[in-house]
Amino acid sequence: MNIIDQINGFLGYLQVEKKYSGHTITSYNNDLQAFASFCQKEYEVHSIGSIKHTHIRTWIVSMMSQDVQASSVNRKISALRSFYKWLIKKNRVEVNPMVKIITPKMPKRLPVVVRDVNISKLMESSIDINDNENARYRNARDHFIIILLYSTGIRRAELVSLRLKDFDVSRKEIRVTGKGNKVRSIPLTDALLDVFKDYIEVRKSIAEPGDDTLLFSDSGKPIYARMVYNIVNRQLGAITTLTKKSPHVLRHSFATHMLDRGADLNGIKEILGHANLAATQIYTHSSIAKLKDIYAKTHPRTSK
Repeated sequence: MNIIDQINGFLGYLQVEKKYSGHTITSYNNDLQAFASFCQKEYEVHSIGSIKHTHIRTWIVSMMSQDVQASSVNRKISALRSFYKWLIKKNRVEVNPMVKIITPKMPKRLPVVVRDVNISKLMESSIDINDNENARYRNARDHFIIILLYSTGIRRAELVSLRLKDFDVSRKEIRVTGKGNKVRSIPLTDALLDVFKDYIEVRKSIAEPGDDTLLFSDSGKPIYARMVYNIVNRQLGAITTLTKKSPHVLRHSFATHMLDRGADLNGIKEILGHANLAATQIYTHSSIAKLKDIYAKTHPRTSK
């Protein structure tokens, strides 16, 4: 059975039965045709039944030696896995060579972090006493959101679900409900408490008496996740050229800056609400990278 014919049959299945989009089918076609071309040119293999796992491994090595990104290689492997699942289902092949194929590990991406100097700019209050009531609330809210995210490292979803009752000013703590409804307490700095108290005063202009909602939209409804993203994106855009400007960048910045200043990794893990230490250890890679950069720039033995 010719490889190209089987690929065409598989693509027809994706289009008719799976209802995949034209873009997705084109992507599958490009990846599978590239594999078929490799088998034909390198091994003169034209039959689907003649392909062995060694052919596939050589194809993967060939791509990696040409500096094809790991994400692209993994996508092509995924396409080939789907193709062979269909071939087995249709009894076109007896043995699936993909069972012996291991997907290359993706390189670890260091978290995007805002520089200290830009964080200082971000911490500056943007409240203007000459603004009207709505503008004062909006500016106070946006500033409070930025300070709260950076000072506690909480997630966007955790921020949105916060209520007034979650703040314990006397104990200088905030109670946060994280993933899996796990509740944790995070200490609050005096600086954050000052911003919180200022926000509460301005909040009176929009909140109904007895309403426990912490944050409101401009129209007076509870704030939502997309709005938090837009606020952070706008605020970060004013002080940094980072490509990523999301609430999670502030979470990364909080953890990295804490670690740079000597905070215990286990303590950061508890504050962030990570289930295990492995998730927190990514910040050690960022700190090590920073140390290497400082070393390369300052150590006398590294200068040319």
